[in-house]
Amino acid sequence: MAHATCEIIWLRYLLQDFQVNIQELTVLNCDNEATVHIAANPGFHERTKHILVLEKIQSEMITAAYTPSSHQLADIFTKPLGRDSFNMIIRKLGVLNLHSPT
Repeated sequence: MAHATCEIIWLRYLLQDFQVNIQELTVLNCDNEATVHIAANPGFHERTKHILVLEKIQSEMITAAYTPSSHQLADIFTKPLGRDSFNMIIRKLGVLNLHSPT
């Protein structure tokens, strides 16, 4: 989450340089409930790298949300998946197979 928060900050500043104002919170999905809890609660930051995440949550730049692993679309880019999981994510992303018979 800390690395993703850094990327979100960079992208928001880049868009701001292009005169694109983003008023909404950026939703940061995570499949680890403990990490989401740590990031959202200020009392748990003594020895964690999630202090940046907490700062951005408090400044209302991002919000952290739990998303189960089975619904993480990014898994297609980061993990080897079985056929069923792969096909489900492909459908959710709207990818069409140009070589399949019609």
